[in-house]
Amino acid sequence: MNTAAHPVPAGSPAAKNRDADGMAVASFLLGLPGLLVMNLLLGPAAIVLALVALSRGTRRRGRALLGLALGVAGLAVQAAFVVAGHGVLWSFD
Repeated sequence: MNTAAHPVPAGSPAAKNRDADGMAVASFLLGLPGLLVMNLLLGPAAIVLALVALSRGTRRRGRALLGLALGVAGLAVQAAFVVAGHGVLWSFD
């Protein structure tokens, strides 16, 4: 549907669903690089966006679940490296 030809009011269910779909995709896109870089920042952001998208009833449920899994996996990778004594995977030195 072309949004220019068919404007959707901001408070309508279609607009909320579109926002939830965007959050699901953003969760996936933050979780993917969060596996390797900036785990402590991107992992929780991916998790929160995925949970909000799922609670709002996104149509992109698979992407939201994948973003959630990638966020958790990124934090698990970071925890494994810290426990192994290697520290963080990234630094700003």
